[in-house]
Amino acid sequence: MIDDGRALFQQIAENVSDSIIDGSLAEETRAPSTNELAAFYRINPATAAKGVNMLVDKGVLYKRRGVGMFVSAGARDLLRRERQESFADHFIEPLLNEADRLGLTPDDLVTLIQNRAPQHSSKGDAR
Repeated sequence: MIDDGRALFQQIAENVSDSIIDGSLAEETRAPSTNELAAFYRINPATAAKGVNMLVDKGVLYKRRGVGMFVSAGARDLLRRERQESFADHFIEPLLNEADRLGLTPDDLVTLIQNRAPQHSSKGDAR
């Protein structure tokens, strides 16, 4: 949760993003306040605010003056696209490079993946 060596504000932003991606924090609903996040994670409110402001700057959250912070319409798709891009950069590119070195074709890779992960075959379909 909060302890992986990255800056706390980045972890806060990622945890809120995770809640949006998995649907537990729906679009156009109220998001946890800076003070709520600070209390929950037992961190300085300024640190929590920095994480929340990262998401505001991305357009994932927006402020309603006097009411609180809300999840923007389209936030889930935005975050999923961002994560998919990051996934491709960090995992797919290295996979393709190694497959090329080993002489594996795209069909070989598909077969390897299907043989290794049959229990994961439909997990992402509902999202």
